[in-house]
Amino acid sequence: MPIAPAALRLAVAVAGFLLVTTTSTAASPAPKGSTHHPSSEVVAAAPAAWSPPLSTQGRYIVDSQGNRFRLKGANWDGAQGSWTGSGSIGDPANHHAGQDSHGIPLGLDRVPLDQLLNDFHQLGLNTIRLPFSNAMIHNTTPVPDSAVTANPRLRGRTPLQIYDAVVDALSAGGFAVILNNHTNTSRWCCGIDGNERWNSSQSAQAWADDWVFMARRYASVPRVVGADLYNEVRRDVLDDPNWGLGDDHDWYAAARLAADRILTEANPRLLIVVEGINWTGIPADGLPHGRPVLTPAGTLSHTLVDAHKLVYSAHFYGYTGPHHSGATGVGETHDPRYQDLSRDDLYTALHDEAFFVEEPDRHYTAPVWVSEFGIGAGETSPAARTWFGSITDYFAGHDTDFAFWPLVGFAGHDDWALLQYDETGHRSGILDAGDWHAAAWQHLMTAPSETGPVAAVPVWRMLAIDHGDAVESVRVRATGDWDPGAYKATCPDGLRLIGLGHTSGRGLCTDSTGGGPGDPRAAAGGQTVVTDERYVPASGDWASGYAKLQCPEGSFLVGYSARGERVSAALCVPARNPLAGAGRTVWFDRSDNRPTGAAGGDFVYGDYKGQCGDDEYAAGIAYTTRVGSRPGPDALLCRRLP
Repeated sequence: MPIAPAALRLAVAVAGFLLVTTTSTAASPAPKGSTHHPSSEVVAAAPAAWSPPLSTQGRYIVDSQGNRFRLKGANWDGAQGSWTGSGSIGDPANHHAGQDSHGIPLGLDRVPLDQLLNDFHQLGLNTIRLPFSNAMIHNTTPVPDSAVTANPRLRGRTPLQIYDAVVDALSAGGFAVILNNHTNTSRWCCGIDGNERWNSSQSAQAWADDWVFMARRYASVPRVVGADLYNEVRRDVLDDPNWGLGDDHDWYAAARLAADRILTEANPRLLIVVEGINWTGIPADGLPHGRPVLTPAGTLSHTLVDAHKLVYSAHFYGYTGPHHSGATGVGETHDPRYQDLSRDDLYTALHDEAFFVEEPDRHYTAPVWVSEFGIGAGETSPAARTWFGSITDYFAGHDTDFAFWPLVGFAGHDDWALLQYDETGHRSGILDAGDWHAAAWQHLMTAPSETGPVAAVPVWRMLAIDHGDAVESVRVRATGDWDPGAYKATCPDGLRLIGLGHTSGRGLCTDSTGGGPGDPRAAAGGQTVVTDERYVPASGDWASGYAKLQCPEGSFLVGYSARGERVSAALCVPARNPLAGAGRTVWFDRSDNRPTGAAGGDFVYGDYKGQCGDDEYAAGIAYTTRVGSRPGPDALLCRRLP
């Protein structure tokens, strides 16, 4: 989100120290088992030509009928907090743009809820990203009556109860609602403010618990379709977030934790939105710093228990840049901002930092949602105006899912808001004649887009046991710990194991059938943990001199385990239809051995790897027990699918 000059992004990190003070509302925790029941206070529903829930098909988001649903959205902020962190919290001057949100979505003091939603429809929106703070969840103090002047039926309610009413109204009005955990505290984001990471002002356990609470609370609200896990993960004074190191700052692992709990404990219908890393390093010339965004997903991508629920997201503002924090003065470097780049260089940066994720047939393939971008109506800089035209052209040409920041603001306070309301409720903004960026907005909203049914495409997903288990199958989890003491990996239900790394412990899963029938697994279930060569036929030694873990006849591999580098066990499941035919041995202990043009991409950089063909299944793993040799997987037994 845009920040006030007094809170420039990460500027204080240059000095090397800062006493960070944060506030949160003191209140008893919300009951973790509570469920929100949709309110009867709903606005008139607008026709909605889509049906929830949403899922993914390759780079596209689709509705329950398999039709493309493009997120054309905006951010209705306020519930994440507006206090800038200095001065009295009761003085509106100490809130972002002089707007005291009282911890609820902005505008409810000025405009009736049904009128707000009608205005949102007039913009052409179909999606609302609805930020909240963890502090909001636990705040049991009703908002002042003045915060809901235009909506008197909301008087006496807590911020969470008002959030409930907004969610209900949006859903009834036909909008897709994506819940966004924006901040820990109810303080304006996003600098050195106690909200840098999901666990900056709370434990990771508390953060995940709150997500389970929120996902359960709105599980019965039909158009609540997504959980946007955390906003703009970034460096604090001393430390960077990372993607895959396995420590307390590991955003990759934290996102997996929250996603797993949401989908298995709370609401399996939700899309899971994982934003890239917004900033690492100290913004000073000569020191490493920059915006990783989604680049880490190219080598370490997320695999969820539902292979069709992952959406990646990124934020782009003209005043920031690939290596520019957005600061002016302290914390400003000589790196170019996005608005300083040529159109071609801007488009290269957008691809390299985010949109490469939409490439087909990769372990990281997923939709990319630009969940924040924006500019002010009062912007006069030619460079900034040109940037806005260029980036909206890119989004229009690439059929991008997007959400503008912000949606609602106070007239005379926040000219970034698409819609601005004065104290009488009179509306102004981008729908008015003469607004300079209205043409670019309309181009984005009306550009040709993929519509209708989206053809099914094969899914490719990575398994990584770098720091623990990666058992992504709900069916396998229900059977318990199938190899105690080992790190275990299992493909999501509906996918099978097709590739392995030699020393990395990583694997590749797919549901590709080479044009044959769908999921080959038997519906009745069952599984076999293979720890020795009992299923290797006497006349079928496909890896002489090597230890072999071969599935029983009629079964195929969905998982594996390791103790250190050494293969520990193979997990096999029975096939729906008979599996037969001769196999081939795919060796990868001395080089890569994947089919020419293999789909899935390089699922483990820097390691030898082997992969069966798209029309094959893996039926066995071979490894060596020779002293002095690496005990990781050396070969796969690949057989043709029927």
